[in-house]
Amino acid sequence: MRGPALLLTLVVAIATALAAQQPSSTPFTALQAASGRVVYDARCASCHQPDLRGAGEAPPLSGNGFRSRWSARTPEELTAYIQGAMPPTGTRLNAVDAINVAAFLVLTNRPLGATTTTQPVTAAPAAATSKPSSKRGLSVFGHIDNYVPVTEEMLKNPPPGDWLMARRTYQGWSYSPLDQIKRDNVGRLHLAWTWAMNDQDGANQPMPLVHNGIVYLVGTGGTVQALNGKTGDLIWQQDVGPGEAVNIGAMRSLAIYEDRLLLATTDARMVSLDAVTGRLMWETPIENHTKGFQNSSGPIVVHGRAINGLGGCDRYGPQRCFISAYDVATGKLAWKFNTIAYDGERGGDTWGELPDSFRKGGETWITGSYDPDLNLTYWGVAQAKPWMHASRGTSARDAGLYTSATVALNPDDGSLAWYYQHAPGETLDLDEVFERVLVDVGPSTALGTGQQKTLFTIGKAGILWKLDRKTGGYLGHRETVFQNVFDSIDPKTGAPTYRADIIEQRVDQWVQSCPSTEGGHNWQAMSYHEPTGVLVIPLSQSCMEMSGRRMERVDGGGGAGADRRFFEMPGSNGNIGKLAAYDVNTLKELWNYQQRAPFLTSVLSTAGGLAFVGDLDRRFRAFDVKTGEMVWETRLGTSVQGFPVSFAIGDKQFIAVTTGLGGGSPRNVPRTIAPEIKPPNSGAALYVFELTN
Repeated sequence: MRGPALLLTLVVAIATALAAQQPSSTPFTALQAASGRVVYDARCASCHQPDLRGAGEAPPLSGNGFRSRWSARTPEELTAYIQGAMPPTGTRLNAVDAINVAAFLVLTNRPLGATTTTQPVTAAPAAATSKPSSKRGLSVFGHIDNYVPVTEEMLKNPPPGDWLMARRTYQGWSYSPLDQIKRDNVGRLHLAWTWAMNDQDGANQPMPLVHNGIVYLVGTGGTVQALNGKTGDLIWQQDVGPGEAVNIGAMRSLAIYEDRLLLATTDARMVSLDAVTGRLMWETPIENHTKGFQNSSGPIVVHGRAINGLGGCDRYGPQRCFISAYDVATGKLAWKFNTIAYDGERGGDTWGELPDSFRKGGETWITGSYDPDLNLTYWGVAQAKPWMHASRGTSARDAGLYTSATVALNPDDGSLAWYYQHAPGETLDLDEVFERVLVDVGPSTALGTGQQKTLFTIGKAGILWKLDRKTGGYLGHRETVFQNVFDSIDPKTGAPTYRADIIEQRVDQWVQSCPSTEGGHNWQAMSYHEPTGVLVIPLSQSCMEMSGRRMERVDGGGGAGADRRFFEMPGSNGNIGKLAAYDVNTLKELWNYQQRAPFLTSVLSTAGGLAFVGDLDRRFRAFDVKTGEMVWETRLGTSVQGFPVSFAIGDKQFIAVTTGLGGGSPRNVPRTIAPEIKPPNSGAALYVFELTN
């Protein structure tokens, strides 16, 4: 079932229904359960895994921890909930499928010796259907004429009309130097063309690449397409698989180098395609996806190597999370940097007495940045798992390296240059995995002297961090939304101090915090607007309570291990969405714009003085970067989510953005606290805009 955040609620619903099964019988038939297994495999296993052990935000649906939460509810209530809410996006399960999935879960978790009934609960069992097969290979054949290979120099200094990597430049600015579209003419912006995308198989949150007028687009399920950027005509289509959702199913970005497209699939493969024809050149396993490993963002190419992160690292066992690099020509593994420190390694003493096989998390699911002058690549590392230290078996004193940190690596061998841990021992899923934006700040001279090489990043706690990117030294921070997790932050080191009750947390006890796991900031990237020296950041305002579960330390176990409930942020006046601009020198907030609907795209800023961003309520808008005034808007088919880009063909500038469904907390928390916002459950597409004459 896609949409793992809401599935936490499903766990509670199922658990309460299962409590009624304490007697040695169930109201479901074995035939219903068998049919439910088929439906589960097709619609639920991508998040909760085939063995029901869960992954990421999708919790386990079996085991002692699951059974311990039983309380009295009826099977009819359980099936009604499943039918009405699952999956959270896309087509809901019909009544029969909902009954059969409930039967499968109940009978799987029934007490030893329990028997089944011969009468179905409310309907006959569904006919068994086979699991959809994975689609692979070229499905539309075509050829891009006059293709120009992408060189290393082009990656360092991309042509103004191209968008060649995640967030456009190695520095991660999400900024376009094109200036044809300005405040005084943006009112003439109109739709040039649209391209429909897959509505199923996961969250649609992509960032198109554009090279010489060709748009390369990755969609859910592993579909890669080449489109004519002027007309929207399809040139070729390659289906690299898996053809169905894994975890939330997002594929956020591609990379391009020479004549190759590089992408990391949701089932943890690195794939190389011929950029001219879409032909598969090679594929290399990153990690075993049957163990829960997956990807949602693509690589960055440095010195002919595709450097990529890894997600789904929350299962107990011998494997651990890492960043890795692959030769673009051959797919051969070049190096690997482990983001979880084991006993006896540097940082291995920061996990307390926790055995190596139970040190989990440390995902790197957002594409990193790169400084060619320093020859360092910068990556954000996610939180430790399970989320709460009471559940994972560590204390507030155990930092858990290299989780919730920035790591700076040598791209040639993967060696660690420095790290900075933003939240040692992070314990509320308020991690720091997101974009690293590289900016030289200070007075500029002909020789560049006087400027400081800095790094900016912001995580779920909503704290904007400023670091020295040569050394990792702390330079400053700014709280961008209300937070009550940290009592204080050291002004010299940036070290945070948690509230006392967070430090003293226990399993099965609720802990309140602001922001929530929606994040003060999440995957929706900020933009650095070079002409004005400001960061424009999409933010979210919500709070939560979290309760950690007691975890079984068994191979294959693990996961997030917590329940959550959400509420509005104090002082927000019900406004979940916040867009704000910050001066890179002083970190002063220059302006902000707040609204009920959360922003679900990254920010695209341009040399025309505009910042483009989209939201859950289907609105795509342009703001004046200097003043924060909204100067243009349009309403699209469904929620606007993904990464807007700008490109040029000839003398014409285009703005492109995607709509889509699905996602984790940034999409699902507003479903709880702003239920009146109801975007359609279809309509994923690429929209391309141009100026009228």
